Amino acid sequence: MDEWGVIAVLLIIFGSIFGVFYLFYSTRNKERLALIEKGAEATIFVKGRPKNAAPFWKVLILNISLLLMGIGFGVFLALILDTYTGLDSDAVYPSMIFFMAGVGLFAGFNLTKKLDKE
Repeated sequence: MDEWGVIAVLLIIFGSIFGVFYLFYSTRNKERLALIEKGAEATIFVKGRPKNAAPFWKVLILNISLLLMGIGFGVFLALILDTYTGLDSDAVYPSMIFFMAGVGLFAGFNLTKKLDKE
């Protein structure tokens, strides 16, 4: 791909991202103005958090830590499979990494639900 093709692709990507955010915020602003004109209360714009919800930082740290542990464990399992079996290493490593990362995210989801209940 020549230089102009790379520039065109980058412009399309960044333009699409800008367009999505612009449409989201302009539409939200128009909806709010229409509700205010009709006399709706301003409290509908404030999203209330449930009183028993876990703080965002705890959920983020929990999910990131479980994701990274899953990736590490996936690399470890892939190394074991590659060493002791005749499986193709080009297929074992990505599959085990993605599989264990998914298991880690699923465990994080379940632990987050438990954290919110407490």
